Amino acid sequence: MLKLEETQKYLNGFAKYVIQQSRSNLTKQGKNVNKKLYDSLDSEIEVSANSFRLSFLMEDYAAFQDKGVSGTKKKYNTPFSYKSKMPPAKPITEWVKKRGFQFRKKDGKFMSYQQTSYLVRSAIYKNGIKPSLFFTKPFEAAFKRLPDELVEKFGLDIENLMKHSLKDIK
Repeated sequence: MLKLEETQKYLNGFAKYVIQQSRSNLTKQGKNVNKKLYDSLDSEIEVSANSFRLSFLMEDYAAFQDKGVSGTKKKYNTPFSYKSKMPPAKPITEWVKKRGFQFRKKDGKFMSYQQTSYLVRSAIYKNGIKPSLFFTKPFEAAFKRLPDELVEKFGLDIENLMKHSLKDIK
């Protein structure tokens, strides 16, 4: 039977791996412009004699980046979708400024950042956000590597663990 110290060790390794791989995925996928999501990835572990609690902490919008969002025209297999509201203006405008791009008008002049932001928001509203699975893939890979004894001892179910872990998003 596993000791509490061993359980803590496995869970620490599990959390560290998931966070490291999630950060790597964000960078590889070009979703690391201001490092806000990257830096927000963290975990909390509490182990007691009969149970444990593992929570992954991250920015609110992490779930939308991970699972994606269906647009009005393009659909993804995700619980999130745009129906009546466009994405918020402020973060998209900041993102456009950070990337340093502006569209041009027909006369060749550059559009303002707000105008460019509106066009980007409109495209996101129609086409949605493609699921990146930056968190889901490492989580599932790490879960498969957990020792069978740990999984059996705590009767772990991957769906329940993910639901609980993602419930604590900041």
